Amino acid sequence: MNKKTLINWLGLLGIASLLSYTAAVVFAPSAYPGYDWKRQAVSDLSAANAPSQALWNQLSCLYELGGIVSVMMACVFIQGKLNKTIRSGIGCFAAMNWVSAVGYPLFPLSASGYAGTFQDIMHLYAVTLPVVLLSIVSLALIMIGGYRDKRYRSLAIWATAALAAMFIGAIGTGAAPEAYFGVFERFSVFAATGFNAVLGVYLFRGFGNAESVEPAAKMVFS
Repeated sequence: MNKKTLINWLGLLGIASLLSYTAAVVFAPSAYPGYDWKRQAVSDLSAANAPSQALWNQLSCLYELGGIVSVMMACVFIQGKLNKTIRSGIGCFAAMNWVSAVGYPLFPLSASGYAGTFQDIMHLYAVTLPVVLLSIVSLALIMIGGYRDKRYRSLAIWATAALAAMFIGAIGTGAAPEAYFGVFERFSVFAATGFNAVLGVYLFRGFGNAESVEPAAKMVFS
């Protein structure tokens, strides 16, 4: 087993990111009187006028930072490793994390729900839409690259599970009664954060000592 470097250890920040986000989702509603998690979106908790905004910011302090550091270290580690399709997928996933980390603090919802202000429009179309599209593209690429090479099939399976959760969330929020919007929305938001943690674990484990597989990957994917 190869000795772990600092880059490998930084993969654990992906798990810290997931735990921080989970804590915010679970405990921030305690500072929001009347909040109904089954009906309301997670983003309502961090809206500009939300009474829970301060607690949300405290509990989620490692969410964006930990996720960004973990996925960027994964991008560094896999250079010249795995295969080109998976590398492209992880790169797209990193881009999605950057859009989320910069965009949502820049354009938080102006109020719980959707008030239709310029800030809300930017939140939806300039941030959420690119985040969703980049998530789908990145997971699809990882699935294609992983299923074509059995050495990375487990990573492809995780990507499949994350993408399935996103689609369950998207379909559910559109088809289910409004009273259960929040239930299905959480499938989508936890899919991306959860997969970031998965990548962090793979980074910690060295992606299965991926440094030894590049020659074979070049022959298959060149």
